Amino acid sequence: MSNSADSPGTGSSPARARRFRPVRALTAAVFALAGLIFFTSFDTAKGTNIRTDASLLKLSDLIQERSHKNASLDESNSALRDEVDALAERESGGTKADDAKLAALEETAGTKKLKGEAVTVTLNDAPPNATAKLPGYPEPQPDYLVIHQQDLQAVVNALWEGGAQGIKVMDQRLISTSAVRCVGNTLILQGRVYSPPYKITAVGDPQKLQNALAASPAIQNYMVYVNVYGLGWKVEEDGPVTLPGYSGTVDLHYAKPVE
Repeated sequence: MSNSADSPGTGSSPARARRFRPVRALTAAVFALAGLIFFTSFDTAKGTNIRTDASLLKLSDLIQERSHKNASLDESNSALRDEVDALAERESGGTKADDAKLAALEETAGTKKLKGEAVTVTLNDAPPNATAKLPGYPEPQPDYLVIHQQDLQAVVNALWEGGAQGIKVMDQRLISTSAVRCVGNTLILQGRVYSPPYKITAVGDPQKLQNALAASPAIQNYMVYVNVYGLGWKVEEDGPVTLPGYSGTVDLHYAKPVE
């Protein structure tokens, strides 16, 4: 056996015996990192269980908070708009023809209140324990029992097709840039969140509106789920109603190329 300086035998010098070993350094680093993680977790928890939802801000809570804030801002914006309109009317140097033209444009845009005969359509989820009511249909999947975005859009489109002069979804007036979107089983409309039942009110000729609803292929498909699985559907004539004017921002937001 060789007794060279590279051997770990008795002839090796103390300096050589204590030479640097990367494996030991890596092990020490791992333990140090683990300690840092444990300390950070303890400092974050502050004695609570950080695995539970109670110690975290739920996304649903955040959405509801923003929805309430947006509703409050819409009310403030509406009040300010009324003040601006009153001041503009008082200080306007335009002719009566100009004022009439402006009023007609505001009515078309949906920013003014609208009075007239109305029809309200109510859609709702089916009972969670629903079963197939008619023979030949499969037992429902969870997806069959909830209102979807396309269902709401089908009603809105049919009402426009039936000559609606204005439409309100829940408590908000629709305008040309409004988008009816659903996330999960909630409706998000113009920054605010709603849960079923969903109510859609349209001002127009009640008979024409109801005829348009009945003639819509998308609604005819929805009615199959109403009859088989119990999805909610109700159409009512409301008589004279007043739709609110749109009170949100009318600024357009669109993508821009990166410079």
